[in-house]
Amino acid sequence: MRIIGLLAWAGAAMAAPAHSAVTATSDIGFATQSSVEIAAEAGAVYALLAAPGRWWNDSHTYSGDSANMTLDPRAGGCFCETLPDPSGKAGSIEHGRVIYAVRGKQLRLSAALGPLQSEGVVGTLDFTIQPKGKGVQVIMTYMVGGYLRSGPAAMAPIVDQVLNEQLQGLKRAAEAH
Repeated sequence: MRIIGLLAWAGAAMAAPAHSAVTATSDIGFATQSSVEIAAEAGAVYALLAAPGRWWNDSHTYSGDSANMTLDPRAGGCFCETLPDPSGKAGSIEHGRVIYAVRGKQLRLSAALGPLQSEGVVGTLDFTIQPKGKGVQVIMTYMVGGYLRSGPAAMAPIVDQVLNEQLQGLKRAAEAH
């Protein structure tokens, strides 16, 4: 199951345009950074970050539907997903927890995303929004540290591509007036 999930992450990531980079790797972790310019105001982009069901790719959810995802943009707020079950025994997953939030400027989460959740790692996902041209630039960084059975160097490019795909989804949603 873990290998299938990893392959699904990698296959879907190949379709994402590459505007990102793995900025560091070591024996104990990795860092990635992506950025995108969005023709929208900072407050609107920040509000959209709190609505992942509008921009997160369905392929990178546990339920298969990003509409089941929520994000409460305040310290302690959950980046969570409901796992519907026809039998009425719904489940849920916490993708991350908000650790820093400044409306219109920055949103930071403690989050071991996707297949990283079953590893011995800690991840910090940071979105910084800054004015640029007639809109904003969103810079997304992700720092992961700890024990990865497959090794940080193997996982980093896959994670980078998948996260960049999500950032591109944020741009599309923000600019689809």
